[in-house]
Amino acid sequence: DFELEDNLKMAEEYDEYENEEPQNIMKELSVEKLCLNICVGQSGDRLTRAARVLEQLTGQPPVYSKSRLTVRQFGIRRNERIAVHCTVRGPKALEILEKGLKVKEYHLREENFSETGNFGFGVDEHIDLGIKYDPGIGIYGLDFYVCLGRKGNRVSRRKHCRARVGRQHKITKEEAMDW
Repeated sequence: DFELEDNLKMAEEYDEYENEEPQNIMKELSVEKLCLNICVGQSGDRLTRAARVLEQLTGQPPVYSKSRLTVRQFGIRRNERIAVHCTVRGPKALEILEKGLKVKEYHLREENFSETGNFGFGVDEHIDLGIKYDPGIGIYGLDFYVCLGRKGNRVSRRKHCRARVGRQHKITKEEAMDW
């Protein structure tokens, strides 16, 4: 009698376990990196102030970007510094992304997502991210670009024994939007 009850309990637990959909940890999405960009369109004092904004936000020194072409209408010469950008990874990237999505009220348009599962959006004023306004710096807008990844993506980038990521393992636009 006691064994029968015990066996019934085990059978019920097994049925419950079978009905649950197994969670594959290899399929979980994570933020590989967050790229922040402020394009000023001119070199000089405005660019250094924009670099200070990025440094306040990320806590790491930004990198300067140069123009590729000379555009006379905008007054830009070739190889002139016109923008600053910064790449953030790990928990700091998630923290900054959370601030940016809060400004956008967690709603992004479908056009913000790429076919490979990455997405980007812009913020008009950096003071919305929680940085105190400084009259000496001014107000700058910045672009966020998020690269999503899965465990196992290193297979396509490593030096030794490089291989392709399978179609089932690639991130789609719909998966990124659900995330």
